[in-house]
Amino acid sequence: MRLEQPSQADEAPAQDAPPRSGVSRRRFLLGGVLAGGALLVGWGAQPPRQRLHTAAPLPVDAGTVALNGWIAIAPDGTVSVVVPRSEMGQGVHTALPMLVAEELDVALASVRVLQAPIDKIFANITVLRENLPFHPDDTGALRQGAQWMLAKIGRELGIMFTGGSTSVKDAWAPMREAGAVARAMLLKAAGEAWNTPVARLATRDGFVLHPDGRRAGYGALAAQAARVGAGIDSADVRLKQPGQFRLIGQPAPRLDSRAKSDGSARFGIDARIPGMVYAAVKMSPVIGGAVASFDAAAVASMPGVLQVVPVPGVPGERSGAGAGVAVLASSWWQARQAAQALPVTWNEGAAARLSSEAVFGEFARALDEDSGYVYHESGTQDVAGVALSITAEYRAPYLAHAALEPVNCTAQVANGKVRLWASTQVPSIAVDVAARVAGVAREDVAIEVMLLGGGFGRRLEADMVAQAVAIAMAAGGKPVQLVWTREDDTTHDVYRPAALARFRAHLDADGNILAWDNKSAGGAIGHQYFPRNLGLPGVGPDRTTAEGEYDMQYDIANQRIEHVIVDSPVPLGYFRSVGHSHNAFFKEGFLDEVAHAGKRDGVALRRALLAGQPRALAVLDAAVARAGQPAPGRAHGVALHRSFGSTVAQVAEVSVAGKEIRVHRVVCAIDCGLVVNPNIVAQQVESGVVFGLSAALHGEITLRDGRVQQSNFGDYPVLRMAQAPEVETIIMPSAAHPEGVGEATVPPIAPAVAAAVFTLTGQRLRSLPLRLA
Repeated sequence: MRLEQPSQADEAPAQDAPPRSGVSRRRFLLGGVLAGGALLVGWGAQPPRQRLHTAAPLPVDAGTVALNGWIAIAPDGTVSVVVPRSEMGQGVHTALPMLVAEELDVALASVRVLQAPIDKIFANITVLRENLPFHPDDTGALRQGAQWMLAKIGRELGIMFTGGSTSVKDAWAPMREAGAVARAMLLKAAGEAWNTPVARLATRDGFVLHPDGRRAGYGALAAQAARVGAGIDSADVRLKQPGQFRLIGQPAPRLDSRAKSDGSARFGIDARIPGMVYAAVKMSPVIGGAVASFDAAAVASMPGVLQVVPVPGVPGERSGAGAGVAVLASSWWQARQAAQALPVTWNEGAAARLSSEAVFGEFARALDEDSGYVYHESGTQDVAGVALSITAEYRAPYLAHAALEPVNCTAQVANGKVRLWASTQVPSIAVDVAARVAGVAREDVAIEVMLLGGGFGRRLEADMVAQAVAIAMAAGGKPVQLVWTREDDTTHDVYRPAALARFRAHLDADGNILAWDNKSAGGAIGHQYFPRNLGLPGVGPDRTTAEGEYDMQYDIANQRIEHVIVDSPVPLGYFRSVGHSHNAFFKEGFLDEVAHAGKRDGVALRRALLAGQPRALAVLDAAVARAGQPAPGRAHGVALHRSFGSTVAQVAEVSVAGKEIRVHRVVCAIDCGLVVNPNIVAQQVESGVVFGLSAALHGEITLRDGRVQQSNFGDYPVLRMAQAPEVETIIMPSAAHPEGVGEATVPPIAPAVAAAVFTLTGQRLRSLPLRLA
């Protein structure tokens, strides 16, 4: 087998056909899968397409040589590593280059990051494959076949997606392979130059080394390596084994630290394009509302005002960016002042009477009357030997993302071309949306992906891109920077779904769980996200509704986990840790109730239920042992949860003064497989705890008369620095495949805090946010 540049016939085109040309390849492929189309059977038997070479040459500087779609080497030996994921603080601009640097044998300091162009080899295959609602114990042929098929579909769709804690998981193979192939090419070039067998040569820190002491830098060998690359055989390419790693697993400093410290890092809101004007929007205060009329003349004479542009909503699609009116001005503040003063009359629409009470009332009705999708069922609920049965109801509100960088996008539409400067988690989707709005071909859209000042799932959406492009189309070719206020963002988000869950457990006389029943109700993110952003049908079960419940780690013989999808006009979107963000609170909270009712210690009961899972049990034991005993006047609460492939146990040390809940210390143990950079893991653990605590103690979006009641950090607070606990991180040693980190540490904190509060007060808190009576 030879590793060669594929011919044009072997590789799919770099872009889909323009949307205006008919049914897209993306819609056809997934539509066929949903219908079980026989046309895909033969295609599915073929191997997945390669992920080594881009369809078009990498955009590199003169003299720099691209050895494959991931790596380019400059004459001075500087290595450009293409990173296909967006940097939003989680460290992918360091962790992913480490994968290449390890296999290429270069120092991390010699690496610079090159943001990936739009190309299908950079698709996130893992995130689609892991969206299947299989139980972890289901390892049969059906699951394997479905995952195989979805991996292939993911490669065909080419969706560049940063989310689901999949960046390292998805890049682990292709980026290491790219580094190993490039290293083999450099060795071959040096061997030919020195007339020496490659087996006698070695590499180290960007040099090929000869046994006689000669060495050649990668920069000097790159051009020849590119020429001999087509002759590289698979036998010449060997990935390192973990025992050979010199960089992976080490606490390397982040490559973006200096730029973020000295202010030179450029986020989306920092885009400054010559001739740029600014836009602010005034959007319907009611979900799904529309513009009836507006008086542009009323603000035309205000300082700096250039234009007033209507911005229609997207018909039939629940989007954060609702219908409204934009004001273009010479500065953003001028645009914002005029937008606030602009008289607008609204058609409030069908959701004008929507309230939180009505939403939860519909959830309760659905739980009473409707059958849902059973995600997992084992054994029977009709068990013998029942000494005690307990029931409980838990609820969680809608949540906003509240990323610190406001929603923004800069767009220019001129001469049939579109340019974007955007903080986005989905650059390929942003390009598709821009093309659709502007009515141009996909290849006529260029994007510069900027750093993200927080994403948390909000920037998996492209509503701000659609708005910016629509406004730019009216700007006569000028670049337009659209920036939302915090109030715009909070009241026009795509929200974490609200949910209501009911539990019942049967116990024997010793407090052992005989049967566990869990039925929940709430909206389905996928039923909105796929039509809104991909033009695909939102149908079938959505695993995010019940994840963390149906796939829980505890060994309970008789289980039934069911979810009823209840639709509403409220726009829903992916949120950091998604369904796990509330389902962990439900599941762990009820387990604590079960333990208390059965006169069992919560940790002891968890240990018993994890007896057959030594890795998970080790995580729990590590956290509890490190936590020790709480300080006087405080209590410990413990929670354990598996999500995104990782198992996390947290012990929260809590005090209560009046009605104030204060978290002083959190011990967090995580088994996330093999760790690429322990510094980044620790940073993400701390971030997840703080993010989760913000939601647990404060997060709540409420609705009245179709309007979101919260608007800014005054009434939608996040955890302040003075409130942040000390966080101690324990990383469990492992040689298993890397798993998720960025989201896995969010779910356990709310139930851990609630358990501690119960110990201190005797109050069982079953609703988020946690509030004492």
